[in-house]
Amino acid sequence: MKTPVNNDNVYKTGSTIYARVNPVEKLFILDYKSRIYYCNVVGAEGGKVFTYFERELIPDVQRLWQPVAVS
Repeated sequence: MKTPVNNDNVYKTGSTIYARVNPVEKLFILDYKSRIYYCNVVGAEGGKVFTYFERELIPDVQRLWQPVAVS
């Protein structure tokens, strides 16, 4: 039985995004399958492939508007 193709992803293949756990490292989306994003670090193409769920990723706009600690 074939798995149906889902087009419910928020981020498109080829986009650059950031992970919530490490927002300073820019990621490139290689592929999206079964609600999992396969990403590579920008500048390290051909290196380790990281996998993330959609809730673990943030776009560039949200990264710039994160709250700053006031001392």
